[in-house]
Amino acid sequence: MDLGLAANVSARHVSFLETGRAAPSRAMVLQLCQTLDVPLHGKNTLLQAAGFAEIYSNRSLNAADMKQAREAVEWTLQKHDPYPAMALDKHWTIVKANRTALLLLSAVGLKEGDSLLLAMQHSSRLREAIGNWPDVVRHMVSRLRTESAKLGQDPVLDDAVRNLAAQIAQGEGAEASVVLSTHYKMNGMEFALFSMLAQFGSAEDIALADLKIELMFPADEATKALLLTI
Repeated sequence: MDLGLAANVSARHVSFLETGRAAPSRAMVLQLCQTLDVPLHGKNTLLQAAGFAEIYSNRSLNAADMKQAREAVEWTLQKHDPYPAMALDKHWTIVKANRTALLLLSAVGLKEGDSLLLAMQHSSRLREAIGNWPDVVRHMVSRLRTESAKLGQDPVLDDAVRNLAAQIAQGEGAEASVVLSTHYKMNGMEFALFSMLAQFGSAEDIALADLKIELMFPADEATKALLLTI
C-alpha cells in the first residue's frame, strides 16, 4: 500500500505485479524504480526481468561520447592540485588522479588502475602509512555499508566491510570532531587530510553515476604548507 501510494499505483496492481498475476509495462517498471530510488544498473536488471531491453549503458570514461564528462573530471582534478584528488569507481578503483595524489599513492605502491578497496584490506604499506588506522577503518566500514545499501547490496563492498571490520576492535573510536582526518606518515613526512566527495548529479550512464571524485584538503596549517611545496 505504501509503495502504491508513493508511485500513484493501486495497491492491488502492485500486488498483482509482485505475485506475477500481471506483467508490468516498461513505463511501470521505470515508475516503480524511480519511486524506490533504484540505481541505474538495478533498473537495467528489472527491465530485463520484465522482458524489456536495457536502457542504461556502462561506458568507459575514455569513450568518445564521454568527452565532456571526461574533461570535467580532468579539469576538477587538475584545478585541485597541489591538494590531492582522485576519481574512483564504485569499487574504489583509481580511475584518474592528479599529480599530488599520484605522488602520495606511489609512496604506498599504488597507481591509476589499482583498487584502494583491496589496498585497505591487504596492503601493509598503506596500513603502516596511516597513523590513525583504527579510526579510518571504522569510518570506512560505515561508509562502505552506506554505499552498498544504495547499490542494493553490492557483494564486493559487503566483503570489504567484513574484512575491514575484522581488523579493528569494537569501540567508540576517536572523539568526535568536525570532520575525520586521516594522518599519514610517508617518506619522512607527516600530514593530515580530510576529504570531500563530488559526483555527477544527472548521470544517465552507469559508470558515470557510480564515479566519485575524492577531493582531499589539508586538516592543519602544517599540512597546507607542506602540500604547497610539493
